[in-house]
Amino acid sequence: MKRSTDLRLRIEGYASGGDDANRSRRLSLSRALAVRSYLMDQGIASTRMDVYARGPQTDGGPADRVDLTVFRR
Repeated sequence: MKRSTDLRLRIEGYASGGDDANRSRRLSLSRALAVRSYLMDQGIASTRMDVYARGPQTDGGPADRVDLTVFRR
């Protein structure tokens, strides 16, 4: 990402929160923002990253995770 400025990053946070959907979304957002903060500390501009809080939507994957997808503009 540092070498190729036409790349962008999608950060999607997921979290299981039991029966509380709001808690799940807050936790998933917190996870995704923590990853974005780390990448910003590594020199990646925040304007190149899109953050999504998916909450308890797992799409068949583990409930507690952060997915990263790199794509071109």
